[in-house]
Formats: sequence, structure tokens, C-alpha cells
Amino acid sequence: MQAFSDIKVWQKAHALTLQLYRDTTSFPTDERFGLTSQIRRSAASIGGNIAEGCVKGSGVEFARFLRIALGSASELQYHLLLARDLGFLDPARHESLNGGVEEVKRMLTAFIRTLLAEG
Repeated sequence: MQAFSDIKVWQKAHALTLQLYRDTTSFPTDERFGLTSQIRRSAASIGGNIAEGCVKGSGVEFARFLRIALGSASELQYHLLLARDLGFLDPARHESLNGGVEEVKRMLTAFIRTLLAEG
């Protein structure tokens, strides 16, 4: 069994989550249980689903968890867009973070294809 922490997409998602935790500390305190929480939750869900899927018995089952992670990544993209439009993230920072999410989504999609091709 492969350790989830050895999986490249998990490493990328984890680094992104750590960065988002740092970036959201500057959000307004009244957003602590709103957008800040939503961004952190959806970001952490990506790595969490990769980790959970890693211990499942089959590639098909693992791919199911990777698709859930992909959904969390899309949710995260919306929350980052909202944060930008509300003025909590400057456009350049949003672009950088969104690029990181896009990379994770591409990696997840490729990983899903590989697992399903292996059957």
C-alpha cells in the first residue's frame, strides 16, 4: 500500500492548503465562520479525500475519492473567486492561488484516468 503522503497530487494539495490557511488569516474576523471556514474546509477536503481513497482496496474505489477531491477543488475555486470579488484577496494573489487549484485539478484528472485504465 502506498502512503498518501508520497502521492504527488496530495503533496501539491497539502502545500496549497497550508498556504490558504496562512492567506485567510487576514480575512475579516466576521468571516471566520463564513468564507474563511469554507475556503479552509474545501481545501482540506482535497487532501483528505486523497488520503482516504489511498487505503481503499481498488483503483475504481480510489478514483471515486479522487472525484470527490476534484469536486472540492471546484468548490474551492468558487470560494476564492468570491473572496477576490469581496476584496479579501487581491487579483494577483487570487490568480496565483487559482493557478495552484487548476494544477491540482489537472493532476487529479490524470490520476483518475490512470486508475480507471488500470481497471
